[in-house]
Amino acid sequence: MTAADRPTTAMRERIYQEMADNLDEELELELDDSRLDELLDENDTLSPTVDRRLYFKELLRLQGELVKLQDWVQSEKKKVVVLFEGRDSAGKGGVIKRITQRLNPRICRVAALPAPSERERTQWYFQRYVSHLPAGGEIVLFDRSWYNRAGVERVMGFCSEDEYQEFFKTVPEFERLLIRSGIVLVKYWFSITDDEQQFRFSMRIRDPLKQWKLSPMDVEARSRWEAYTKAKETMLEHTHLPDSPWWIVDAVDKKRARLNCIAHFLSQMPYQEVARVPVVLPPRVRNPDYHRGPIPPEMYVPSKY
Repeated sequence: MTAADRPTTAMRERIYQEMADNLDEELELELDDSRLDELLDENDTLSPTVDRRLYFKELLRLQGELVKLQDWVQSEKKKVVVLFEGRDSAGKGGVIKRITQRLNPRICRVAALPAPSERERTQWYFQRYVSHLPAGGEIVLFDRSWYNRAGVERVMGFCSEDEYQEFFKTVPEFERLLIRSGIVLVKYWFSITDDEQQFRFSMRIRDPLKQWKLSPMDVEARSRWEAYTKAKETMLEHTHLPDSPWWIVDAVDKKRARLNCIAHFLSQMPYQEVARVPVVLPPRVRNPDYHRGPIPPEMYVPSKY
C-alpha cells in the first residue's frame, strides 16, 4: 500500500465510527441483560460469569465463523435445521439472537410458530412444521418445534394420550426422513435450575420492557415444574436417537450458554471458507442533464436527537 492508498484521517474516523456502530447492537443487548440483573436485590442467585472482554472477543469470533458457515451453506446448497427447546426463560431466544445477528435473513431465518389454528389442529401433526423447512442454501432455527407435543401439549392437556403416544412412534421416522432428504438436523435442550427460572420470571414481572415475554401459559407452567421435568425425561428417553441426538446446553450462565452452544453448532457442520469474488465498484455514471429536485421540508422526520 502506497502513501496515496492509505486512508486519510477523516476516512479513518469514518471507518472507526462504522465499526463502532456495528458493535453497538450487541452492546445494547448486553446492557439490557445487565439492567435486568440489577432489578432484583438477589445477589445470592448470581454467580461469576465469563469475563466480559473474553465474552465479546469470543462472541465476535464465533459470529465471524457463522458468516463463513452461511457462505458455505449457500454455496453448497445445504439444508440446515436447528431445534431450540427448553423451559420458559431458559435462554433460547438469546442464543438465537446472537446466531442471526450478523447473518443474512434470507439465508438464516427463525421459525417461531404460534398456537395452531382450528384448521391446523385437524392436520397431520407435523404438517405445519414441514412448510417452514429449508430449501437448498438455507438455515432454519426453530424457536420451539414439533416437540411441543412432548412438552407443553402433554403437560397442559392439549393433546390426547393416543396423540402423545403416536408422536413418539412417528417422530423418529419423521426425523430420519428429514435426514435422508439431505437436511442436517441439530437438536438443543436448554437446561436451567428451578431457582434460576424463578429468578428470571421475577425479573420479567418487574421489568415493563420484558413483561410481554411472560404469558399466562408461562405462569401456569411455573407451577408445574415437576410435570415438565417428567415430560422432558420421557421425551429424551424416546427421541435421543443415534442419527438425531439431543444436545443439552447448561444455560444457567447465559453468556457461557451462548458461547458453548454456538461453538458446538459450528463443530457439527463440516463447513469450509468459501472464496469470495472481489467486489469492484463501477464508476459513478453522471448525467449532466439530471438535476435532483428539492424535497419538501415537511417530508423529513423531525430531528429530535
